[in-house]
Amino acid sequence: MSVDERLHATPLVSPADERRRQRRGRQRAATRLEADARKALAREAKEQWAAERAEAKTAAYLPAAGEAGPTAMRTPGRLRLPKHQDTSATLAGHYPFLAEAGLGAAGVFVGQDLYSGGSFVYDPWVLYQRGLITAPNVVLAGIVGSGKSSLAKSLYTRSLPFGRRVYVPGDPKGEHTAVAEAVGGRAIILGHGLRHRLNPLDEGHRASSLSDSEWAAQTAARRRDLIGALAETVLTRSLTPLEHTAIDLALNDVVRSCQVPILPMVVDRILSPAPVADRDQRLADDGRLVGHALRRLVAGDLAGLFDGPSTVRFDPSLPMMSLDLSRVAENSTLISVLMTCSSAWMESALADPAGGQRWVIYDEAWRLMAYPSLLRRMDAQWRLARHFGIANMLVFHKLSDLDNVGDSGSAMRALASSLLANAETRIVYRQEPDQLGSTGAALGLTRTEMNLLPTLGTGQGLWRVKDRSFVVQHQLHPDELAIFDTTARMSA
Repeated sequence: MSVDERLHATPLVSPADERRRQRRGRQRAATRLEADARKALAREAKEQWAAERAEAKTAAYLPAAGEAGPTAMRTPGRLRLPKHQDTSATLAGHYPFLAEAGLGAAGVFVGQDLYSGGSFVYDPWVLYQRGLITAPNVVLAGIVGSGKSSLAKSLYTRSLPFGRRVYVPGDPKGEHTAVAEAVGGRAIILGHGLRHRLNPLDEGHRASSLSDSEWAAQTAARRRDLIGALAETVLTRSLTPLEHTAIDLALNDVVRSCQVPILPMVVDRILSPAPVADRDQRLADDGRLVGHALRRLVAGDLAGLFDGPSTVRFDPSLPMMSLDLSRVAENSTLISVLMTCSSAWMESALADPAGGQRWVIYDEAWRLMAYPSLLRRMDAQWRLARHFGIANMLVFHKLSDLDNVGDSGSAMRALASSLLANAETRIVYRQEPDQLGSTGAALGLTRTEMNLLPTLGTGQGLWRVKDRSFVVQHQLHPDELAIFDTTARMSA
């Protein structure tokens, strides 16, 4: 083959082939640069790891088996304990330095929680709104001189700035009179030789929402119930149907004939009924005993307090109202009668939807619960506490006082026990050792809580709020202490 033929047989390189060759070269160069960068990063990481390892080798550590000697405080082997499972009550004893968080910061300041060291705050309305309790009633028990009266007074007076009001339907010792006057309220003092009169047939407080017919029906029912309760208190027994009829007819005659009915008029109508055909003699016979029982209130040994129009008025708008019974403390029947009348006053005010929230304090409750009519009224008010927006407080010396209410197994004993059942806040101040069994059984206390009661100091109390327990030191301001003090004569 000639030279010319060989030149013509060799393939020529086109421009497209040249561009492809350059592109592949650039790709190979980029791949080499990327590989060199990865190798450089790997070398740096290896050098850093080697440096950290060398530094760790030069650091001084305790031996794995611990230092030698009795003060090594380490063991050569790991401590392994078996798992243990127990109740929360038992585990609470293993961790005694854990304390309750309290009931929150909303409400009335009471004092110091002796377990946690923090402030203890209590308010039954706040706790009810938060769902922590379902019954706003309170039971307070403590021996003489333990500080329970000061606690009751500080609880209701410190509630006044929160818009609450206070009513003491019976104060046998007159302890709440000075408090009522200090807070801008009023204490009604009744007794023989005083100018004040209390008419049991007063209409009472009228709610603005009641129509004339509703108000008339409510007033008639309250008067009828009140006169029946007064008669039962004096007779110390329940009324018969015939006696109820005699009271009802006499009351209707008096209301029709007089604008301001008073008790002496009702007594006259019962003993001398208005002549209607041949009915008058039968009515006189039916109502003879109840008429003479009510006559004691207007002409007998209980006269002087109920035989005329009222000279005092229950004002529900005041921050505090108290019925001072210290002038009649020697006559238990008269105390019961006055308490029955004052309870009727209070019920008319509590029925008002605009009446607001109110503390109702039953001091020296053991004296008040001895009368069936009063006990039934108290039980009704405790059951309707949420409806009325009230918080009842029952003040005892000791829980065994309930054993003196009626016979064992009687209806009165059952009513007294129901008061405790309807109170989810139980406050127990110092108790004598011989009272621990009855107190623990009545309130459902644990053995630890019962053993704590005799050791409590003045102002210290065990608070049982539903299922939670607190030991609280009540704290008083000097001004409160001056008003609440009940030992002035002893310390003078």
